[in-house]
Amino acid sequence: MTHRLTYLCAGLLLAASASASASPDMTVTLNVLSESGPGASVGTVTISDSKHGVVFTPSLKGIAPGVHGFHVHENGSCATAEKDGKPVAGQAAGGHYDPAKTGKHGTPWGDGHRGDLPAMFVDAQGEASNPVLAPRLKMSDLKGKALMVHAGGDNHADHPAPLGGGGARIACGVIK
Repeated sequence: MTHRLTYLCAGLLLAASASASASPDMTVTLNVLSESGPGASVGTVTISDSKHGVVFTPSLKGIAPGVHGFHVHENGSCATAEKDGKPVAGQAAGGHYDPAKTGKHGTPWGDGHRGDLPAMFVDAQGEASNPVLAPRLKMSDLKGKALMVHAGGDNHADHPAPLGGGGARIACGVIK
């Protein structure tokens, strides 16, 4: 039942996106991250405008199956940077996009970071294709930001783990 609801919502989001698009779509290539920097492509995410917000439609392959944190990060870089004296893959992307300086992680429709997106679902074959809706974002918010996939899921809270518990940054792309 849950999968049927997910597919129904995805279809509605795509239909809304196609019929209400005011801005041209953007396509972002995501690359695998490691301490040596961005590597091979895992696919693309198409970003579309809709009357309900911005729709992110992944076409990704080669990611571990399961639920993954999915966010817009504040800086347009996927490079490795140091944190606490150690190199961290994708750290140059900075934190989650938070123009209101809320300092808290939350739901995509709530009052936390505006870069908090619905979690990304990757199927048993390692493919992600279900669109997600970010109702508080506009296309004009996105240029010069990074789109990030995290290793773990996202509970849309800062407890019991900070930033939803998504953990390591595993794939990233710059929104141009």
